Amino acid sequence: MSKNHFGKPLEEEDILVEEQVEKENNLVLYNDDVNTFDWVIDSLVKVCQHHPEQAEQCSYIVHYNGRCAVKEGSFKDLRPMREALVERGLNATIE
Repeated sequence: MSKNHFGKPLEEEDILVEEQVEKENNLVLYNDDVNTFDWVIDSLVKVCQHHPEQAEQCSYIVHYNGRCAVKEGSFKDLRPMREALVERGLNATIE
């Protein structure tokens, strides 16, 4: 059985709070009528460290579905990536 920092056994409430803190976020890229496939692919490779094939697949998902979660992680890790994508003229949010 896991224990908290006071040495007491964790109760169900403690475990639920711990799971919420560790929740991952998604960096979501949205479709637009301005940027080319090549630009989006290049941006995902440079900013999100995607492999070219992965970036290409994400660009098609964005094009046909209007959006795609391109990266998962903590808000702290995703924030600079979102800012870099926005600086490159792409529409992205963290959800």
